[in-house]
Amino acid sequence: MRTESEATRLRNVYREYMPRVASRWDPENRGNRWILTELERGVADVLRSRNLLPLGDRQVLDVGCGYGHFLGLARELGAKPGNLYGIDLMEERVGYARAANPGVDFRVGNAEALPFDDASFDVVLLFSVLTSILDAQVRSRVAREVARVLRRDGVIVWYDFRFDHSNNPNVRGVDRAEIARVFPDFTAGLHTMTLLPPLARRLGRLTPMIYPALASIPALRSHYLGVLELRST
Repeated sequence: MRTESEATRLRNVYREYMPRVASRWDPENRGNRWILTELERGVADVLRSRNLLPLGDRQVLDVGCGYGHFLGLARELGAKPGNLYGIDLMEERVGYARAANPGVDFRVGNAEALPFDDASFDVVLLFSVLTSILDAQVRSRVAREVARVLRRDGVIVWYDFRFDHSNNPNVRGVDRAEIARVFPDFTAGLHTMTLLPPLARRLGRLTPMIYPALASIPALRSHYLGVLELRST
């Protein structure tokens, strides 16, 4: 019962927020563009640091894939469309992702029961997923499923809020202790990044000059980015 109620809550939240989120993340806003460009470069750097570029024949799954943007990035980083998979709760998002990324396998589904075999993926993208899940047990089940489908030498690429959102009760930050709780068999190589988005969006024409200066202050960085890897035995 808890599982279904949490999934239903998330669907309702997303449907309510979609118009507002789309407006908030307007790609014409300079701060938003800077955040996205910084993240894309950061993801490429993380994968490069693990000798995973070009992605080539590696199997990649994006859990909570949304509109498919980061699987599009995976294609730019050398992945073959037939090796890319995305899953999201929202049918509307998956429909858009399919149209924008031909040849990629997108599915509507709940990450608590991923429709993939054990040890299927070399890379799993987990971006802004657990922070949206308020139920601690559901968070744990999603993490176990992600670990199940990851190959022994694979990596989870992590990007998520490290703080609670003061104006959004439907977002709960995921700190290092929580990551360790839900992924107890993994080591986490994470660093902070992303200037607080409400601040970044207000910088206007001064974004190229002011964003790097403000983002150099650790307390103003809202997210963790990095990789989770299974501990050696």
